[in-house]
Amino acid sequence: VQLQASGGGLVQAGGSLRLSCAASGLPFGISTMAWFRQAPGKEREFVTAMAWSGGSTYYADSVKGRFTVSRDNAKNTVYLQMNALKPEDTAVYYCAAKYSSGSYRLRTAYGSWGQGTLVTVSS
Repeated sequence: VQLQASGGGLVQAGGSLRLSCAASGLPFGISTMAWFRQAPGKEREFVTAMAWSGGSTYYADSVKGRFTVSRDNAKNTVYLQMNALKPEDTAVYYCAAKYSSGSYRLRTAYGSWGQGTLVTVSS
C-alpha cells in the first residue's frame, strides 16, 4: 500500500490543523496506522496510533488531550486532528502502516511510510 500525507501548513500557537493520510491500493494485512513526527535535529517520534480494525487508539503523552486520530474506511484515509497547537509541535509529520505484531510505538515496526507533511507552529 502507498501512503500519501497532506494537510500540513503554518499555524499560530493555539490553532488547529487536520492532517490526512490516504492509503492507495488494497490495505491488506495492515494491523495499525500511526503518525510519527520529526523535528529538526531530532529523532522521529511516535505521536499516535490506531488499530486498523477500529477501537484502540494510543497517544504520546505530549499530545494527549490535544490530538485525535480517526479514520474513514470508505476512503481508506486516516486523519490527525491537532488542536491547541504549540511551537514544540513543529515537525514533519509522517503516517505509517504496520503489518506485524511489533510495538506500535516503534518506528521500525512499520513497513509503509508516507512522504511527510510539514507542520509549523508560530509563537
